Amino acid sequence: MTNADYAAVIGLEVHCQLGTRTKLFCGCRNTFGEPPNTHVCPVCSGQPGALPVLNEAAVRLAVRAALAVEGTIRATSDFDRKNYFYCDLPKGYQITQFDAPYCQGGGVRLASGRTVRLRRIHLEEDAGKAIHDRGDATLVDLNRAGVPLIEAVTEADLQTADEAHEFLTALKEMLRFAGVSDCDMEKGSLRCDVNVSLHRPGEPWGTKVELKNLNSFRFVRDSLEHEIARQSGLLERGAGHEIRQETRLWDADRAETRVMRSKEDADDYRYFPEPDLPALVIPATLIEAERAALPELPAAKRARYTETLGLSAYDADLLSSDPVVAHLFEAALETAASPKSLANLIANEVVPALAEPAVRARAEHGHPVAPADLARVTREVESGAIHANGGRRVLELLVRGDERDVDRILQEEHLLLVTDEAALERWCRQALVGREDVAREVRAGKTKAIGALMGAVMKASHGQAAPERVRALLQRMIDESEA
Repeated sequence: MTNADYAAVIGLEVHCQLGTRTKLFCGCRNTFGEPPNTHVCPVCSGQPGALPVLNEAAVRLAVRAALAVEGTIRATSDFDRKNYFYCDLPKGYQITQFDAPYCQGGGVRLASGRTVRLRRIHLEEDAGKAIHDRGDATLVDLNRAGVPLIEAVTEADLQTADEAHEFLTALKEMLRFAGVSDCDMEKGSLRCDVNVSLHRPGEPWGTKVELKNLNSFRFVRDSLEHEIARQSGLLERGAGHEIRQETRLWDADRAETRVMRSKEDADDYRYFPEPDLPALVIPATLIEAERAALPELPAAKRARYTETLGLSAYDADLLSSDPVVAHLFEAALETAASPKSLANLIANEVVPALAEPAVRARAEHGHPVAPADLARVTREVESGAIHANGGRRVLELLVRGDERDVDRILQEEHLLLVTDEAALERWCRQALVGREDVAREVRAGKTKAIGALMGAVMKASHGQAAPERVRALLQRMIDESEA
């Protein structure tokens, strides 16, 4: 990816919308997907004389985010105005934190054991949304204007595109499990800006280039790989091909970065203290309350799942990557027969189904399937009452909203296995009729040959004979016939 003569220096600025009911400084609803400009008031639309009032719920979620990354929370911090003109910024400035953010430090640990340090997290309001794809016109939706954000700024600790991808994945998991945000990049709840420069080892860092508004982790990785290659090429060409300090956009269709504007410095924004808001004072009691509310985070879950429950690293990663999945696993585990069997059913049926919008939407208001039903299906599979495929079929129906209970599904879908000894013996004797050649092969040690007999039993039982019992019965009958 990088010319061997150069090392990359990468820092990230991650913007995360907080999952509050209302906006940061007014009572307008914080919801996604509503008709444009329907959640707007004098405060968030920047009308003269309108004054902001800070949303305590946003402060609590911001504190929880800081605790999740083990940052240091200031008892007192300040709000500032960041001044710039753009059509989606109705006030002509953004209320943010500059000199005194509410959180400093913290970090995210990578799989290698190295920690990517955070310089700061600050609290701010989001801008509106400008829509540029309507010919010569630009449309503006202010529903997003004033939505509470935190911005987490890393130190320049990342060196590769893959490390940046891993960091973002880990941070997203932490924020989702902490209940800070849904981190849905398709909705704009999580966005990322990237700063990258190259230098020869032992020499000062090179000129920094910013990659702006990357709304998927894949775009972060792809744009970094392209930008590192682009800068390497310029440096190799030498004089007359210097790297400019600028902001670039990622063009996914052309798989390249392109210039957006020359890079601004802090002075360009004319920061000054926000005159309409007092200092933000965060009491120790609030911090401790949020610390107590902080749930077990993904890294701790993975360790517990492998060390205590005996799950594989793959299963532990899968179960701890999504709060919906983890909460379902924990709830069903109380009455399920086996953690491994439960994990298998979740991995094969529940996780793929959650990619469907209707299933995910239902899961946001509870579990995608009742934990008791999931545990029941796991026990039935473990006991041999239903086949593994039958268990997957029951879950396939339940997670997609089938309103029948488990017993009714098992009966009506003919999924219960027949374990009655007399019925199994009858089917096995029928399967052996005229198949002495197969019986001889089994007696000779060719145990795979018994599969032909099992196929006949399954056909006669319409797939409802318990396989393990059928296999044992056939082996016993063949052994007895030899005697």
